[in-house]
Amino acid sequence: MKAKEIYLKDIKQGDKVVSSFLVNEKNMAFSLKGSPYLNVRLKDRTGELDSKVWENAVEMDKLFRKGDIIFIEGRAANYKNAIQISITNIRKLSPDDVEAGDYLPAVNADVDELFNEMLGYIASIKDKSLRALLDSFFQEEETVSLFKRAPAAKGFHHIYLGGLLEHTLSVVRLLQKTADHYPELNRDMLMTGGILHDIGKIHEFSYQSIIDYSDEGRLIGHIVMGVEMINKKIAAMDDFPQQLALELRHIILSHHGEFEYGSPKRPKTLEALVVHYIDDLDAKFNAFKTLMADPGSNDSDWTTYNRFLERFLYKGKTL
Repeated sequence: MKAKEIYLKDIKQGDKVVSSFLVNEKNMAFSLKGSPYLNVRLKDRTGELDSKVWENAVEMDKLFRKGDIIFIEGRAANYKNAIQISITNIRKLSPDDVEAGDYLPAVNADVDELFNEMLGYIASIKDKSLRALLDSFFQEEETVSLFKRAPAAKGFHHIYLGGLLEHTLSVVRLLQKTADHYPELNRDMLMTGGILHDIGKIHEFSYQSIIDYSDEGRLIGHIVMGVEMINKKIAAMDDFPQQLALELRHIILSHHGEFEYGSPKRPKTLEALVVHYIDDLDAKFNAFKTLMADPGSNDSDWTTYNRFLERFLYKGKTL
């Protein structure tokens, strides 16, 4: 497996670029004179960059598709105060010849350490039925592999490999603190709901190349998928209490809080209410943090406008 030659964040005006990148977007366009050219949005774990194919665009277009990893030769230039690569040669690479982590952003932490911490919370569940349900998920090799790798979203929060695990663990840590503060809560139900609230996302997204929705994700969505996964596990267990199953399914179905945000139900139990607000807090905190760290707004005290949050964010005075 060949090491990646250069990352997008290190490319400067005038550099000769000979390296591999993920194709995040591509489309054919035409100049004012009617000549075809190719727009290619390149991506690696450090960011994204626009590029153009000016010569032989029609022939080059046939060589690769969105989601492919390509090896390019080109030159970086400054266009409207941004670096843009003019590509002269393209060769498609086999996925077996590259390390996927070079092209997609990943969680800045040891995934195994994060997962082992979550296993510690699972081990603390006292209710035998809920504990057995969690074990049925997280002692299953395929589920664990997907859960460690999946992102938590496509375009809002924890948008990177390992994001789902990082988000889930963060939610569970906060739920533990909330359970300590509110003794009225059923801690085992609360923690189980927190651990499983986004379990459907392991199948909602495809993340082998670009992060995108799977067909199942677009047609059904992770909330319903998660309930289906839980129902299937419970059906295979002996004498799982009906009331526990009912309350747990309600947490999953209501964790987005409101109908307009995709929740089939709004929270109607204390545990569902808390999971919803903690999930929302962690997602928005990560989104704020990511937007504030965007280098595109480093010369300003404010971030660029975010269409999901529908606002600019104040970073504080730049010293």
